[in-house]
Amino acid sequence: MTNVAALQPEPAPIVACTISRDVQNFDLLIEDMEAELGETWGDLSFADASLFLGQPEAAKLEFVALAVDNQDEHNLTQISALIKQAKEMDLKVILIAEEVSPIALHQLLRLGADDFVPYPLPEGALHEAIERVRQPSSATVHPRPDAAEGAAAQASAPSFKATGDRDGVVLPVHGLAGGCGATTFVTNLAWELATVEKKNAPRVCIMDLDFQSGSVSTYLDLPRRDVIFDVLSDTAHTDSDAFLQAMLTFNDKLSVFTAPSEMLPLEIVGSDDIDRLLQMARTNFDFVLIDMPKTVVQWTETVLHHAHVYFAMMELDMRSAQNALRLLRALKAEELPFEKLRFALNRAPKFTDLTGKSRVKRLAESLDIDIELLLPDGGKQILQANDHGLPLAESSAKNPLRKEIQKLAKSLHEHNKSAEAGRS
Repeated sequence: MTNVAALQPEPAPIVACTISRDVQNFDLLIEDMEAELGETWGDLSFADASLFLGQPEAAKLEFVALAVDNQDEHNLTQISALIKQAKEMDLKVILIAEEVSPIALHQLLRLGADDFVPYPLPEGALHEAIERVRQPSSATVHPRPDAAEGAAAQASAPSFKATGDRDGVVLPVHGLAGGCGATTFVTNLAWELATVEKKNAPRVCIMDLDFQSGSVSTYLDLPRRDVIFDVLSDTAHTDSDAFLQAMLTFNDKLSVFTAPSEMLPLEIVGSDDIDRLLQMARTNFDFVLIDMPKTVVQWTETVLHHAHVYFAMMELDMRSAQNALRLLRALKAEELPFEKLRFALNRAPKFTDLTGKSRVKRLAESLDIDIELLLPDGGKQILQANDHGLPLAESSAKNPLRKEIQKLAKSLHEHNKSAEAGRS
C-alpha cells in the first residue's frame, strides 16, 4: 500500500488558463481548450486571475485566453487591468469576444491583446491563434514560400511623398455573392490603370477594406503588415505620411493598403475613420479602388458617398439576383445614392450564346437595372494568376477577361483626363 502513491503520475504542468466571468458561458471554448491542451490548462475568474498572475506559478504559463461577452462591458476597468498585468509579465493574451461593442473591443485590443477570436469559435480558429502566439515575438507574417523572393522585392512603401494635391476618383467594388470575382476585378483594374500609360501614368492605390477575408494581398503576393491594424485603430492621429508608409507597392507602380494580418470585426472602424482614410487616399492618388466586404455595414454609406462609381459584381444566378434586389431596396430605403451603382456581370455568356444573352436581358428587366459591364469567363488562367500572385496582364495578357478590363481602364482614364481638363 505504501507504494501506491509513488505509482501515481505527477499532474501535468499548467501551460495556459482561461479567464472569464463564468467559463460555462463559453462551452465551445472549453471543448477547444481540452482538444488543444488536454489537462494542462486551468480556469480562473476575473477576481482570482489577478491574484494568480501575481504568483510565481504564473510565470510558467504560455498564454491566457480572456473570454468576454456583452455583459462584461461594465467591468472593462478590471479586464483592462488583467491584460496590462499579463503583458507586464510578457504573457501572451488571446481575446475571445462575443457580442462585444466595437468601442469596448477596440479598447481591449489597444491594450495589447496578441490575438482575437470571435465567439462562437470558428472551426480551428483557437488552434490557429495558439499557434500564432507560440511563435517567437520577432516572427513576422511571411508570404507563400514559393514566391518569397518576389514579395521581398515588392514589399516596400510608396517612394513618393504625401502632397495632398490630387482629387482621386473613388471606385469601390462590392461582390454581391461569394466567388463572383470582385477581388479579381478590382486587382486587375487597378493594375491596368496603373500601367495605362508608359509615361505619366496615374497614381493608383487599392484599399482592401474586407478586414476578415480580404485577399488583395494574396492576389498580388504581398505580405500583410501589423501596421495596418495600428492605422485602423487610430485614424484620428494618422496623417497622410503615416498612411502611405502603411502601404506596400506592387512592381513599383501600384500602392496597396492590405487587409489586416488578423481577422477583425468590420466594426473596428466607424464612418469617421473611413472618411479620414478616404480623404487621405483621394488627395494623394488619381484613382482609389476599394475592395469592399460583402456585408453592408454602417460605414458602407460613407464609401458610397465618396464613390464616383460603385461597382456591384454579380453572376447569372439566383443568389446574385436576390442580393442585388436586397441591396437596391436597402439603399432606396435609406435614401442613399443608389444611382451610383454600376452592375457588372462576371462570367457573362459568350457572344454566340443567344440563350445566355436572353437570360441576361430577362435578369436585368426583372431587377429593373442596367447591366452595363459584361465580363467574359477567363477560365483556369484566372485561378492560376491569382495563385501565383500576378495580374492577368503579367501572366495571361491575351485572356479575354484581361482585355475587357483593359478597355474599361482606358475608358476610365480618358474620362478622368477629360474631366480634369474641363476643371482647368
